[in-house]
Amino acid sequence: MKTIKDKLAVLPDKPGCYLMKNANGEIIYVGKAKVLKNRVRSYFTGSHDGKTQLLVSEITDFEYIVVSSPIEALLLECNLIKQYNPRYNVLLKDDKTYPYIKITNEAHPRLEITRKVLKDKAKYFGPYPNAGAAQEVKKLLDRLYPLRKCQTMPKQVCLYYHLSQCLAPCVYEVDAAQNERIVEAIAKFLDGGHEEMKKELTERMHQAAEEMEFERAKELRDQIRNIEAVMEKQKVTFTDTVDRDIFGFAVEKGWMCIQVFYMRQGKMIQRETTMYPYYGDETEDFMSFVTQFYYDKQQALPREILLPERSEAELLSEWLNVKVLTPKRGKKHELVKMADENARIALQEKFALMSKDEARTIQAVHNLGHVLGIGVAKRIEAFDNSNIQGAEPVSAMVVFTDGRPDKKEYRKFKIKTVEGPDDYGSMREVVRRRYTRLLKENQPLPDLIVIDGGKGQISAAMDVLENELGLYIPVCGLAKDEKHKTAQLLFGDPPEPVDLKRDSYEFYLLQRIQDEVHRFAITFHRQSRGKTMLSSQLDEIPGIGEKRRKLLFKHFGSLTKMREASVEDFRQIGIGDKLAREIIEKLRKLDT
Repeated sequence: MKTIKDKLAVLPDKPGCYLMKNANGEIIYVGKAKVLKNRVRSYFTGSHDGKTQLLVSEITDFEYIVVSSPIEALLLECNLIKQYNPRYNVLLKDDKTYPYIKITNEAHPRLEITRKVLKDKAKYFGPYPNAGAAQEVKKLLDRLYPLRKCQTMPKQVCLYYHLSQCLAPCVYEVDAAQNERIVEAIAKFLDGGHEEMKKELTERMHQAAEEMEFERAKELRDQIRNIEAVMEKQKVTFTDTVDRDIFGFAVEKGWMCIQVFYMRQGKMIQRETTMYPYYGDETEDFMSFVTQFYYDKQQALPREILLPERSEAELLSEWLNVKVLTPKRGKKHELVKMADENARIALQEKFALMSKDEARTIQAVHNLGHVLGIGVAKRIEAFDNSNIQGAEPVSAMVVFTDGRPDKKEYRKFKIKTVEGPDDYGSMREVVRRRYTRLLKENQPLPDLIVIDGGKGQISAAMDVLENELGLYIPVCGLAKDEKHKTAQLLFGDPPEPVDLKRDSYEFYLLQRIQDEVHRFAITFHRQSRGKTMLSSQLDEIPGIGEKRRKLLFKHFGSLTKMREASVEDFRQIGIGDKLAREIIEKLRKLDT
């Protein structure tokens, strides 16, 4: 249950479907949720009825698929239940499918509701999640567009003709062109032109209300709501019955996650998640995966493959001889985005679960010490410098104890003795100041020092420690590649690469430390730059010294509020009208 507890803590705040599994890895229940985080957690909190208690007692794991709307979650749930036939699902286990609105391919076409999409040259629109709403829209269309209503042609006109809802082709000759115009109007409505109809109905509703015809206004209001309910777009089912595979991927901390969604007969029925550490260019590694994915599957290829925009679709299409697209807009683009989003969330869940796994984190600390030959690195201190072309150079230090951040031990340093962008000089100063103080105050020393940098920074730190302070603390460095991603661990004298696997917990621990110290340093640098920029702008105004500058910020809070203030506002803190006008004028010039 610890795995479930940890996964519950990192569930996304998004709509989707969840799949509950038993000890054998079998999917025993599929459900949908407007907010996955709330719905899935509800199974493991509070009291439940007998059936739910029995279900929960068998759950040992779960997975989920994120979608972009509750409608998609509803339709995807239906597809997944049909695919896996989970024994705890009852309502959607039969062969019932969602309804479509169909314009028949006949000499005198009709509107009808159907649950099967056939290759009969008819026009299909949907699917719709609510059969009642679909029926209401059909009724609306029947009233607005006079296509024939009877399935079998009668021998005389019926009530629909007298209500002007049918052209009565049973008795009168109806021009084919007239039928075609009506069909095009209906198709336009169902294909997105319903907004114009909603606008027209809204105007008629307001008019009916003004004329005190409240029943009529209520009927029109209900029609508008039905249109809104039934016309909501969704991506997880298409009307074209095409088999297609949809790929998406995400990368973080040297790992790649690839999501493959399988759409069969226009319905998304399954997904496959693959994660692995990657070492080359992300696009090339992704395309290598896709190529291997289809290497042994060429006898069962889909008709269409959808890839992210940054992929090499032409080569894959030429090799497989199928349509490979990188859609940039529309529903297919949304499908790829959904695959990318699921890949990103899966990676986030992986790293969140890794960071919550205390036993493995502690083991990683022991293993890291063993790899470096230094014993257990119980206390690790990490440094990072931050500056922009030498401006406002700062450094930051974070502390990890037993693999966990110890934030009360974090320290900030403003560089005092180094001018310009001298990273080695800054590292020397900070290491000297930090460990001189620890020695002076008789404070405990770290078991390992991590430097965010390469051989030069490591050598600078070791030189200060050993030759100036007489300390022999192990120092390692985390070198980055050209994309500023952690590439390798450096250690020794001279520093050399350490054989540490990228998919190991030890490497992930070092990445977490590097990310944290970098975040802390960047935050400190931005704060320092902001204060300096604010001070320098006020310092350029004659008559403003340090005391008045502090008074101004205490009263106004920001330069923006000073800029927008009036002369009278400055009088409240004892600043004369002439100086107040100079301050306002200067700040407004700087803003332009």
